[in-house]
Amino acid sequence: MFKALSRALKPKMKPGMGPVSHEKGTTFRVWAPNAQKVYVTGDFNKWDEDANPLTHEGDGYWATDVGKAKPGDEYKFIFVNGNQKLYRIDPYARQVTGSVGNSVVHNPDFDWGDTEGFQSPNWNELVIYEVHIGTFNAPDDDRPGTFRRAIQKFSYLRELGINAVQVMPPMEFPGGRSWGYNPSLPFAVESDYGGQRGFKEFVRAAHKQGIAVILDVVYNHLGPGDLDLWRFDGWSEGDGGGIYFYNDHRSLTPWGHTRPDYGRPEVRQFLRDNALMWLHEYRVDGLRWDATAYIRNINGNDNDPAGDIPEGWNLMQWINEEVREFAPNHLTIAEDLKGNEWVVKDTGAGGAGFGSQWDPNFVHPVRTAIITNDDAFRDLDSVRNALNYRYDGDAFKRVVYTESHDEVANGKARVPEEIWPGNSHHWFAKKRSTMGAVLVMTAPGIPMIFQGQEFLQDKWFTDTEALDWDRAKELESIIYLYRDLIHLRRNLQGVTRGLTGQHVHVYHAHPTEKVLAFHRWHDGGPGDSTVVVLNMTNRTLPSYTIGFPAEGHWALRFDSHASVYSPDYEGQVSGDVTAEPGEYDGQPAHANVALGPYSGLIFSQNPG
Repeated sequence: MFKALSRALKPKMKPGMGPVSHEKGTTFRVWAPNAQKVYVTGDFNKWDEDANPLTHEGDGYWATDVGKAKPGDEYKFIFVNGNQKLYRIDPYARQVTGSVGNSVVHNPDFDWGDTEGFQSPNWNELVIYEVHIGTFNAPDDDRPGTFRRAIQKFSYLRELGINAVQVMPPMEFPGGRSWGYNPSLPFAVESDYGGQRGFKEFVRAAHKQGIAVILDVVYNHLGPGDLDLWRFDGWSEGDGGGIYFYNDHRSLTPWGHTRPDYGRPEVRQFLRDNALMWLHEYRVDGLRWDATAYIRNINGNDNDPAGDIPEGWNLMQWINEEVREFAPNHLTIAEDLKGNEWVVKDTGAGGAGFGSQWDPNFVHPVRTAIITNDDAFRDLDSVRNALNYRYDGDAFKRVVYTESHDEVANGKARVPEEIWPGNSHHWFAKKRSTMGAVLVMTAPGIPMIFQGQEFLQDKWFTDTEALDWDRAKELESIIYLYRDLIHLRRNLQGVTRGLTGQHVHVYHAHPTEKVLAFHRWHDGGPGDSTVVVLNMTNRTLPSYTIGFPAEGHWALRFDSHASVYSPDYEGQVSGDVTAEPGEYDGQPAHANVALGPYSGLIFSQNPG
């Protein structure tokens, strides 16, 4: 009777990896197939290394239940493998004291408040703002920013019109400064940013402002610094990294010999669990995968069968299917940058199943067109091709941009800086960089801007230099330009629905006049059909004839040359036009428009 009662009172081990807290203690579970013995030591047993051995459950998994372990307790695993005695951070730990510190039993409870029913905007209505937590709203150059400081700017982003932030990787990395693409502990949130609770507060605050959160994840490599997963349980082959990594030539990446072994079931599960954790526990609304070309190919190449990694492709398919099953509107974005449409094709057709991908066929020709100094060499055919490009027949299976963390670093700079180095606030830099913004916000695709782009942040991105918010005050009128563009892109005034539609027709691209005109539409008609005209030269065109898709009055909704955007934008010439019947540019009507230098115009007809 006494023995039966003791067994009934003894806590049962809970399912799940890492620390699983429950009312009677905490279950610890870890995968270490080559360990002969495993222990957990921590605050709960006064760091007694032998007090809490784990039981081998089979297939390399070890587990135990510790009644005294509670949220907030620090701990580590100890593996015995032959003569080796290894002290390891829990790979599944949500909270750590640092990348070389201890695991912490986290408290999973969190009050999500009135954000419980938040729904991410439809993909064709998204406007993404890429943000780096460490520099976005840092107190100064000596201290990194935090989630709480980033939250202070959410009302600003909402007024700008942003409805999605894409967060550069906040997983635990060495030290307190990093772009984030060197994750030491993929399940833990960077301590210096505010840890796992700080990130939940960030997501909750974003949702309260109607802003979705897309998280940047890194599965093409891990580390390589402060990498406790390296030879995790003491086993490796040759110079390899052990159970979590390929131990042959497939381990090599541009960032070290730390490519995960996508063919090992337990590693696949580890990466899948990580992806789903962000959706379930942190309620993020999408994932942006870093450098997917290096998941599917050793060398990051297309048309390289010898270097292909079939199990990497299959892993992406599996996780994307799981995400779609969990929340069909959650967006997964690939940074593949090879222009390969199979990345965004449905898994049923053999594709990787991503919802969208960063588009090199937009950013490179458009950046070149706006940075080129001599108007005569501005290539409108390449811009036309950039506007027309699409993947798998869907305009929104690509993300379009002129600035990202990669495009403004690594030997490249911010667009205004590229236009005029050291004079990014100058008229030419303002005019041509915002001409690029017009293209981003009116092109078919999901538009994205990089933090500070809307106030012409200069130089280039580093993880040690805080965003200059004083510059935002100085160039507030340029922020208004971005705001007006974004509001039109989202059709918040109900007069430019076409910018959320699938269709585009670039019907005018004059090779010498350097004038471009295109029609965007969803279903077509007043309040929907939108005409965009760009003058990509440094001269005023007071009367320039272009075609229009319908006759009648076309209201000017936006003029990037308007004096309200800068006091040195002089010689206002643009206004509403009346399109007369008569074919021109293959359109049924035409009108004379007036264009300021380096300017973009947006026209539409009033609905009803």
